[in-house]
Amino acid sequence: MSDQIDQMLKLKTWAIVGLSNNSERAAYGVAKVLIEKGHKIIPVHPKAETVHGQKGYAKLSDITEMVDVVDVFVNSELAGEVVNEAIKIGAKGVWLQLDVIDAGAISRAHDAGLLAVMNHCPAIEYRKRS
Repeated sequence: MSDQIDQMLKLKTWAIVGLSNNSERAAYGVAKVLIEKGHKIIPVHPKAETVHGQKGYAKLSDITEMVDVVDVFVNSELAGEVVNEAIKIGAKGVWLQLDVIDAGAISRAHDAGLLAVMNHCPAIEYRKRS
């Protein structure tokens, strides 16, 4: 798993599904850390809000540029569909956040050739590597 995490942290463009302007939510803080570490973030939320100065989209398929990593901040029950969409848009990896658990979705991602991490947080992983 550590190898997959290292590979994904090197990828630059991260679509963050579930990211809104609610600064109380974990996604907001994680997005800020990703920006500080040199990543481009793309907020994905039904409200399509601009977050941290970055234009938001209602769904992954609306994004007009290449996405490297799809970072999933939704309930486990919804994660599988997000992973399916990540595969469809040609993402290089999917990252299911802490407590987002869907082993079947991770398996589908691996089968499609994507890097896949589950039940980890990139902000925590960056702190471990500092």
